[in-house]
Amino acid sequence: MEQHNVVIIGSGPAGYTAAIYAARADLKPIMYVGLQPGGQLTTTTEVDNFPGYPQGVDGNAMMEDLKNQAERFGTDVRWGMITSVEFSDTPGGLHTLTVDEATKIQAQSVIIATGATAKYLGLPSEEKFMGHGVSACAVCDGFFYKGQNVVIVGGGDTAAEEASYLAKLCPKVTMLVRKGELRASKAMQNRILSTPNIDVRWHTETVELLGEHGVEGVKVRNLQTGSEDVIEATGFFVAIGHKPNSDIFKGQLDMDEVGYLQVQAGSTKTRKPGVFAAGDVADKVYRQAISAAGTGCMAALDAERFLAEFH
Repeated sequence: MEQHNVVIIGSGPAGYTAAIYAARADLKPIMYVGLQPGGQLTTTTEVDNFPGYPQGVDGNAMMEDLKNQAERFGTDVRWGMITSVEFSDTPGGLHTLTVDEATKIQAQSVIIATGATAKYLGLPSEEKFMGHGVSACAVCDGFFYKGQNVVIVGGGDTAAEEASYLAKLCPKVTMLVRKGELRASKAMQNRILSTPNIDVRWHTETVELLGEHGVEGVKVRNLQTGSEDVIEATGFFVAIGHKPNSDIFKGQLDMDEVGYLQVQAGSTKTRKPGVFAAGDVADKVYRQAISAAGTGCMAALDAERFLAEFH
Protein backbone atom coordinates (compact mmCIF):
# COMPACT_ATOMS: atom_id res chain seq x y z
CA MET A 1 0.00 0.00 0.00
CA GLU A 2 1.30 3.48 -0.90
CA GLN A 3 2.33 5.53 2.12
CA HIS A 4 2.58 9.32 2.09
CA ASN A 5 3.52 12.12 4.48
CA VAL A 6 0.57 14.35 3.57
CA VAL A 7 -2.54 13.67 1.54
CA ILE A 8 -4.69 16.67 0.64
CA ILE A 9 -8.35 16.00 -0.14
CA GLY A 10 -9.83 18.68 -2.41
CA SER A 11 -8.46 21.25 -4.85
CA GLY A 12 -9.90 24.68 -4.10
CA PRO A 13 -7.90 27.65 -2.77
CA ALA A 14 -7.47 25.92 0.62
CA GLY A 15 -6.20 22.66 -0.88
CA TYR A 16 -3.79 24.30 -3.32
CA THR A 17 -2.39 26.72 -0.73
CA ALA A 18 -1.83 23.81 1.66
CA ALA A 19 -0.09 21.98 -1.20
CA ILE A 20 2.22 24.93 -1.97
CA TYR A 21 3.30 25.18 1.68
CA ALA A 22 3.62 21.42 2.21
CA ALA A 23 5.61 20.97 -1.01
CA ARG A 24 7.98 23.81 -0.13
CA ALA A 25 8.56 22.11 3.24
CA ASP A 26 9.63 19.02 1.27
CA LEU A 27 6.71 16.94 2.57
CA LYS A 28 5.98 15.65 -0.97
CA PRO A 29 2.20 16.12 -0.71
CA ILE A 30 -0.30 14.13 -2.76
CA MET A 31 -3.56 15.85 -3.73
CA TYR A 32 -6.79 14.24 -4.90
CA VAL A 33 -8.76 16.85 -6.81
CA GLY A 34 -12.24 15.40 -6.15
CA LEU A 35 -15.49 15.84 -8.01
CA GLN A 36 -15.06 19.53 -8.83
CA PRO A 37 -11.39 20.22 -9.64
CA GLY A 38 -10.66 23.82 -8.63
CA GLY A 39 -13.67 23.97 -6.31
CA GLN A 40 -16.46 26.55 -6.22
CA LEU A 41 -14.36 29.24 -7.92
CA THR A 42 -14.64 27.35 -11.21
CA THR A 43 -18.37 28.17 -11.28
CA THR A 44 -17.70 31.90 -11.17
CA THR A 45 -16.54 33.83 -14.19
CA GLU A 46 -14.74 36.81 -12.68
CA VAL A 47 -12.86 36.95 -9.38
CA ASP A 48 -12.25 40.60 -8.48
CA ASN A 49 -11.43 40.46 -4.78
CA PHE A 50 -8.44 38.11 -4.56
CA PRO A 51 -5.28 40.14 -3.80
CA GLY A 52 -2.66 40.25 -6.51
CA TYR A 53 -4.97 40.38 -9.52
CA PRO A 54 -5.48 44.12 -10.10
CA GLN A 55 -7.51 43.55 -13.29
CA GLY A 56 -9.52 40.68 -11.80
CA VAL A 57 -9.13 37.12 -13.00
CA ASP A 58 -11.31 34.34 -14.42
CA GLY A 59 -12.10 31.77 -11.70
CA ASN A 60 -10.86 28.84 -13.79
CA ALA A 61 -7.66 30.68 -14.77
CA MET A 62 -6.93 31.51 -11.14
CA MET A 63 -7.29 27.87 -10.08
CA GLU A 64 -5.01 26.85 -12.96
CA ASP A 65 -2.42 29.36 -11.62
CA LEU A 66 -2.67 27.83 -8.15
CA LYS A 67 -2.36 24.31 -9.56
CA ASN A 68 0.77 25.25 -11.56
CA GLN A 69 2.32 26.84 -8.50
CA ALA A 70 1.64 23.74 -6.37
CA GLU A 71 3.06 21.45 -9.06
CA ARG A 72 6.13 23.64 -9.50
CA PHE A 73 7.22 22.72 -5.96
CA GLY A 74 6.52 19.03 -6.48
CA THR A 75 2.89 18.43 -5.45
CA ASP A 76 1.56 15.23 -7.01
CA VAL A 77 -1.89 16.34 -8.23
CA ARG A 78 -4.06 13.30 -8.99
CA TRP A 79 -7.47 12.85 -10.54
CA GLY A 80 -9.79 10.90 -8.31
CA MET A 81 -11.97 11.17 -5.28
CA ILE A 82 -11.49 9.98 -1.73
CA THR A 83 -14.64 7.93 -1.11
CA SER A 84 -14.03 6.67 2.43
CA VAL A 85 -11.58 7.20 5.29
CA GLU A 86 -10.39 5.35 8.38
CA PHE A 87 -8.61 7.78 10.68
CA SER A 88 -6.25 6.53 13.36
CA ASP A 89 -6.73 7.65 16.98
CA THR A 90 -3.03 7.24 17.79
CA PRO A 91 -0.60 10.15 17.32
CA GLY A 92 1.76 8.85 14.63
CA GLY A 93 -0.70 6.15 13.52
CA LEU A 94 -1.43 5.79 9.80
CA HIS A 95 -4.69 7.00 8.26
CA THR A 96 -6.20 4.83 5.51
CA LEU A 97 -7.99 6.48 2.58
CA THR A 98 -9.90 4.78 -0.24
CA VAL A 99 -9.64 6.31 -3.71
CA ASP A 100 -12.65 5.93 -6.06
CA GLU A 101 -14.02 3.06 -3.92
CA ALA A 102 -11.12 0.87 -5.08
CA THR A 103 -7.51 1.66 -4.14
CA LYS A 104 -6.41 2.11 -0.55
CA ILE A 105 -3.53 4.43 0.39
CA GLN A 106 -2.07 5.45 3.74
CA ALA A 107 -1.08 8.86 5.07
CA GLN A 108 0.78 10.08 8.14
CA SER A 109 -1.26 13.29 7.98
CA VAL A 110 -4.38 14.37 6.08
CA ILE A 111 -5.54 17.85 5.12
CA ILE A 112 -9.26 18.00 4.41
CA ALA A 113 -10.13 20.80 1.97
CA THR A 114 -13.31 19.37 0.44
CA GLY A 115 -15.16 22.70 0.51
CA ALA A 116 -18.89 23.27 0.49
CA THR A 117 -21.54 23.29 -2.19
CA ALA A 118 -24.01 26.15 -2.53
CA LYS A 119 -27.61 25.00 -2.57
CA TYR A 120 -29.52 26.06 -5.67
CA LEU A 121 -33.21 25.93 -6.52
CA GLY A 122 -32.65 23.36 -9.26
CA LEU A 123 -34.21 25.28 -12.17
CA PRO A 124 -32.83 24.52 -15.66
CA SER A 125 -32.66 28.28 -16.39
CA GLU A 126 -30.64 28.76 -13.20
CA GLU A 127 -27.98 26.36 -14.52
CA LYS A 128 -28.09 27.99 -17.97
CA PHE A 129 -27.27 31.46 -16.55
CA MET A 130 -24.69 30.31 -13.96
CA GLY A 131 -22.01 33.02 -14.00
CA HIS A 132 -24.16 35.10 -16.37
CA GLY A 133 -26.54 36.65 -13.89
CA VAL A 134 -26.86 33.79 -11.39
CA SER A 135 -24.65 33.74 -8.28
CA ALA A 136 -24.58 32.18 -4.83
CA CYS A 137 -22.29 34.84 -3.34
CA ALA A 138 -23.26 38.52 -3.15
CA VAL A 139 -19.96 39.52 -1.55
CA CYS A 140 -18.08 37.88 -4.46
CA ASP A 141 -20.24 39.08 -7.34
CA GLY A 142 -22.39 41.97 -6.14
CA PHE A 143 -19.98 44.58 -7.49
CA PHE A 144 -20.70 43.47 -11.09
CA TYR A 145 -24.36 44.50 -10.61
CA LYS A 146 -23.68 48.01 -9.35
CA GLY A 147 -26.50 50.34 -10.46
CA GLN A 148 -28.69 47.40 -11.61
CA ASN A 149 -31.79 45.80 -10.15
CA VAL A 150 -31.32 42.37 -8.57
CA VAL A 151 -33.35 39.59 -6.96
CA ILE A 152 -32.25 37.50 -3.99
CA VAL A 153 -33.87 34.26 -2.79
CA GLY A 154 -33.88 33.17 0.86
CA GLY A 155 -35.13 34.16 4.29
CA GLY A 156 -32.29 33.34 6.67
CA ASP A 157 -29.38 35.35 8.06
CA THR A 158 -27.23 34.81 4.96
CA ALA A 159 -29.98 36.04 2.64
CA ALA A 160 -30.61 39.05 4.87
CA GLU A 161 -26.92 39.94 5.08
CA GLU A 162 -26.48 39.59 1.33
CA ALA A 163 -29.62 41.64 0.62
CA SER A 164 -28.37 44.51 2.80
CA TYR A 165 -24.93 44.28 1.11
CA LEU A 166 -26.56 44.44 -2.35
CA ALA A 167 -28.80 47.33 -1.27
CA LYS A 168 -25.68 49.52 -0.96
CA LEU A 169 -24.79 48.84 -4.61
CA CYS A 170 -28.12 48.39 -6.38
CA PRO A 171 -31.08 50.78 -6.78
CA LYS A 172 -33.56 47.98 -6.03
CA VAL A 173 -33.21 44.60 -4.35
CA THR A 174 -36.22 42.28 -4.41
CA MET A 175 -36.10 39.56 -1.77
CA LEU A 176 -38.18 36.44 -2.42
CA VAL A 177 -39.30 34.64 0.75
CA ARG A 178 -41.40 31.45 0.55
CA LYS A 179 -42.95 31.93 3.98
CA GLY A 180 -44.67 34.90 5.59
CA GLU A 181 -41.68 35.67 7.81
CA LEU A 182 -37.89 35.81 7.80
CA ARG A 183 -35.84 33.17 9.64
CA ALA A 184 -33.07 35.74 10.15
CA SER A 185 -32.25 37.19 13.57
CA LYS A 186 -34.43 40.05 14.82
CA ALA A 187 -31.65 42.61 14.24
CA MET A 188 -31.24 41.47 10.62
CA GLN A 189 -35.02 41.47 10.09
CA ASN A 190 -35.24 45.05 11.33
CA ARG A 191 -32.41 46.10 9.04
CA ILE A 192 -34.06 44.50 5.99
CA LEU A 193 -37.53 45.88 6.68
CA SER A 194 -36.19 49.39 7.30
CA THR A 195 -34.02 49.58 4.15
CA PRO A 196 -36.08 51.53 1.61
CA ASN A 197 -34.68 49.91 -1.55
CA ILE A 198 -35.25 46.32 -0.36
CA ASP A 199 -38.65 45.03 -1.43
CA VAL A 200 -39.59 41.82 0.40
CA ARG A 201 -42.06 39.59 -1.43
CA TRP A 202 -43.63 37.14 1.02
CA HIS A 203 -45.09 33.74 0.05
CA THR A 204 -43.24 33.93 -3.26
CA GLU A 205 -41.30 31.33 -5.24
CA THR A 206 -39.22 31.51 -8.41
CA VAL A 207 -40.77 29.93 -11.51
CA GLU A 208 -37.96 30.60 -13.99
CA LEU A 209 -35.29 33.04 -15.10
CA LEU A 210 -35.81 34.92 -18.35
CA GLY A 211 -33.27 36.32 -20.80
CA GLU A 212 -31.25 35.71 -23.95
CA HIS A 213 -27.55 35.67 -23.01
CA GLY A 214 -27.92 36.61 -19.36
CA VAL A 215 -30.65 37.17 -16.78
CA GLU A 216 -33.13 39.91 -17.79
CA GLY A 217 -36.08 39.03 -15.60
CA VAL A 218 -37.35 36.65 -12.92
CA LYS A 219 -40.77 35.03 -13.24
CA VAL A 220 -42.29 34.53 -9.79
CA ARG A 221 -45.45 32.99 -8.34
CA ASN A 222 -47.39 34.02 -5.24
CA LEU A 223 -47.95 30.80 -3.26
CA GLN A 224 -51.20 32.07 -1.72
CA THR A 225 -52.95 33.39 -4.83
CA GLY A 226 -51.16 31.43 -7.57
CA SER A 227 -50.71 34.63 -9.59
CA GLU A 228 -47.48 35.03 -11.59
CA ASP A 229 -45.56 38.11 -12.65
CA VAL A 230 -42.09 39.10 -13.89
CA ILE A 231 -39.57 41.18 -11.94
CA GLU A 232 -37.09 42.97 -14.17
CA ALA A 233 -33.57 42.24 -12.91
CA THR A 234 -30.12 41.43 -14.28
CA GLY A 235 -28.80 39.60 -11.20
CA PHE A 236 -30.27 36.59 -9.40
CA PHE A 237 -28.66 35.67 -6.07
CA VAL A 238 -29.44 32.37 -4.34
CA ALA A 239 -28.93 32.44 -0.57
CA ILE A 240 -30.66 29.30 0.67
CA GLY A 241 -27.57 27.86 2.34
CA HIS A 242 -24.49 25.78 1.71
CA LYS A 243 -23.82 22.11 2.34
CA PRO A 244 -20.28 21.30 3.50
CA ASN A 245 -18.81 18.32 1.64
CA SER A 246 -18.16 16.30 4.79
CA ASP A 247 -20.39 13.21 4.51
CA ILE A 248 -17.49 10.75 4.33
CA PHE A 249 -16.18 11.99 7.71
CA LYS A 250 -19.44 11.36 9.61
CA GLY A 251 -18.87 9.42 12.82
CA GLN A 252 -15.12 10.07 12.75
CA LEU A 253 -14.79 13.85 13.10
CA ASP A 254 -16.74 16.41 15.11
CA MET A 255 -19.14 18.50 13.03
CA ASP A 256 -22.01 20.86 13.68
CA GLU A 257 -25.66 20.06 12.89
CA VAL A 258 -25.23 21.13 9.24
CA GLY A 259 -21.99 19.19 8.74
CA TYR A 260 -19.26 21.84 9.04
CA LEU A 261 -16.12 20.24 10.50
CA GLN A 262 -15.11 21.57 13.89
CA VAL A 263 -11.49 22.49 14.57
CA GLN A 264 -9.63 23.65 17.67
CA ALA A 265 -9.79 27.43 18.04
CA GLY A 266 -6.88 29.17 16.35
CA SER A 267 -5.77 26.07 14.45
CA THR A 268 -6.92 23.61 11.80
CA LYS A 269 -6.66 20.55 14.07
CA THR A 270 -9.61 18.16 14.20
CA ARG A 271 -10.03 15.70 17.06
CA LYS A 272 -8.03 13.02 15.22
CA PRO A 273 -4.25 13.47 15.55
CA GLY A 274 -2.69 14.37 12.20
CA VAL A 275 -6.00 15.26 10.54
CA PHE A 276 -6.52 18.93 9.67
CA ALA A 277 -9.43 20.81 8.06
CA ALA A 278 -9.15 23.98 5.96
CA GLY A 279 -11.40 26.15 3.82
CA ASP A 280 -15.16 26.14 3.45
CA VAL A 281 -15.68 22.62 4.85
CA ALA A 282 -14.81 24.13 8.25
CA ASP A 283 -15.93 27.73 7.69
CA LYS A 284 -19.57 28.75 7.66
CA VAL A 285 -18.85 32.40 8.47
CA TYR A 286 -16.55 33.89 5.82
CA ARG A 287 -16.60 31.49 2.85
CA GLN A 288 -14.18 33.53 0.73
CA ALA A 289 -11.32 32.32 -1.47
CA ILE A 290 -8.80 34.41 0.46
CA SER A 291 -9.88 33.14 3.90
CA ALA A 292 -9.86 29.56 2.56
CA ALA A 293 -6.32 30.06 1.24
CA GLY A 294 -5.28 31.41 4.67
CA THR A 295 -6.51 28.31 6.48
CA GLY A 296 -4.86 26.13 3.82
CA CYS A 297 -1.54 27.73 4.81
CA MET A 298 -2.32 27.09 8.49
CA ALA A 299 -3.19 23.42 7.81
CA ALA A 300 0.12 22.81 6.03
CA LEU A 301 2.07 24.41 8.88
CA ASP A 302 0.06 22.41 11.44
CA ALA A 303 0.78 19.21 9.47
CA GLU A 304 4.50 20.03 9.20
CA ARG A 305 4.76 20.55 12.98
CA PHE A 306 2.78 17.37 13.64
CA LEU A 307 5.06 15.31 11.37
CA ALA A 308 8.19 16.77 12.99
CA GLU A 309 6.88 15.73 16.40
CA PHE A 310 5.52 12.25 15.67
CA HIS A 311 7.53 10.95 12.71
